[in-house]
Amino acid sequence: MPTRHIVVSPERMERWLVGFTERHGPVTHGATPDAVTIHAADGAQAQCQVPFGPLDIDADAPYSGLLAHVRRTRRVGVLLVRRGGHAAGIFDGSTLVESKVGSRHVQGRTAAGGQSQQRFARRREKQAREAFAAAADIAARIILPHVRDLDAMVCGGDRTATRQVLSDPRLTPLNELVVSPHIDVPDPKLAVLRRTPDMFRAVRISLTEPD
Repeated sequence: MPTRHIVVSPERMERWLVGFTERHGPVTHGATPDAVTIHAADGAQAQCQVPFGPLDIDADAPYSGLLAHVRRTRRVGVLLVRRGGHAAGIFDGSTLVESKVGSRHVQGRTAAGGQSQQRFARRREKQAREAFAAAADIAARIILPHVRDLDAMVCGGDRTATRQVLSDPRLTPLNELVVSPHIDVPDPKLAVLRRTPDMFRAVRISLTEPD
C-alpha cells in the first residue's frame, strides 16, 4: 500500500476523520505526545503529526484529545527570511495582529573568476550580513516584545538565513520557542506572511490506503 502525505486544516480535521472511517470501516487509534495513529478495519492507516506538540493525551477525549488540541487558539510569532527579504508577524490563531515586512538588495551569484569574483563575493557577503541584521532588527521590534505571551515561534524561508538572523543575541528568548515544521515560502511579502497559518496550523498526515 503506497503512502502519501497530506495536510488538513484544524477546521476540517473532524470531518476528515469521519470521512476516513466512512471509507475504511471502524477505526482504533494510538497516541503519543508527537502523533496520533489511526488504524482502520481494511488496513488503512493515518499517522497524524501533532502540531504545537506535545499532545496532552486524554484517553476519554476523541482521538486522545487531538481535535481539541488542534482547534486551540494560539499566539504565534512568525519569522520569514530569505536573502534580500524578511517578514515578522504576530498571529492570534489565524489572524495577523502585528507585522513588518522589509527587503535589502543582495546580489546574485556571478560566473566571473579571479580577483573580480573575490571582490564580488565579499560585496555579496556584506550585503547579506546587512540584510540579516535588518531582519533581526525587525524581529526584535515586532516579535520580541510579545515573547512572554507567545505559545510558539514559527520560522520559514531559507534555513541558513533564518539561523543567521536568530543567532542575534537579542533573539535568544525566541529560539527557545521555535517549533517544527520550518515552512517553505517564496520571497517574504505581506501576502505570503498572511497565508502562513494555513501551513503552521495544519495537521500533517501520512496516509496509507489499500489500492
